[in-house]
Amino acid sequence: MSDSLKQLVELMAKALVDHPENVEVSEVEGEQTTVYELKVVKEDLGKIIGKEGRTARSLRTILSASAAKFKKRCVLEILE
Repeated sequence: MSDSLKQLVELMAKALVDHPENVEVSEVEGEQTTVYELKVVKEDLGKIIGKEGRTARSLRTILSASAAKFKKRCVLEILE
């Protein structure tokens, strides 16, 4: 289940960037919330964040909606 959410984040990120081979997603399991940490190369950071953070907000919305189906709470952190 949480594996499929991790794959979802990875799939979405790889579709957006120029260097999909450098996309890394790690999962930090908390008591109530799971944090997915997304790492991309510096050149791709702008593509993941998007204009005024729109792309990042969209990624977070999709992740939250998907997690809600599993009755879980998830947060997406974009690391530099």
